[in-house]
Amino acid sequence: MGLEDDPFAYAVTKSGSVRVSRGGRVVVTVSGARAQRLIASLGVSEESDQLLLAKATGNYKRGNERRPKA
Repeated sequence: MGLEDDPFAYAVTKSGSVRVSRGGRVVVTVSGARAQRLIASLGVSEESDQLLLAKATGNYKRGNERRPKA
């Protein structure tokens, strides 16, 4: 399951923070100067937005997560 199948979504709050979610759950909230840089970088293309949001989540996927049972 990649970013195409389960993309990140984001919402900018009134206070200027960015809530990054995936699968309907908030993964991380970015605030302060880091949020302002993220907001300025978003909107170029869907692909670049997805990579920026994945990067903003930090230590999100390493590849050692358990696979769902089929």
